Amino acid sequence: MTDKPETERVDCTDCFALPGPDNTRIAFVRIGGGISETWHTPDCPALAIMQINSEEGSKRVREQEAWARGVFPAAHERLRKAADSMPTDAAAQPFVDALTELVQAQADTSGVVVLHRWAEILERHFPPELPDPDRTTE
Repeated sequence: MTDKPETERVDCTDCFALPGPDNTRIAFVRIGGGISETWHTPDCPALAIMQINSEEGSKRVREQEAWARGVFPAAHERLRKAADSMPTDAAAQPFVDALTELVQAQADTSGVVVLHRWAEILERHFPPELPDPDRTTE
């Protein structure tokens, strides 16, 4: 059986609400473990500000997502065309190839390209230097 995490109650400095059926509990999991909770009355200004900020942040994310979904395909195509028009012997070719593959990986997902996928792509285009058996250092 696991122990229940410790809950730290933080009093709201606007409404000083106590736990109750008509009040709202806002809880956070602390980085080091445990839970921090604050109770608010229905008319608490701090709670109203928190809700407004949350709704505005959510709206902003939805707007950014809609904008990105609208411009990403065309930007992706421009990148592909620019990469295809570069001379293949260019010193920048590994960078072009890695960027093109990373952007394609992003196009293939509805979220973000996860770290292990980034690592796979970068390792393929920029492999670690292997030791040179003909070179010795003393």
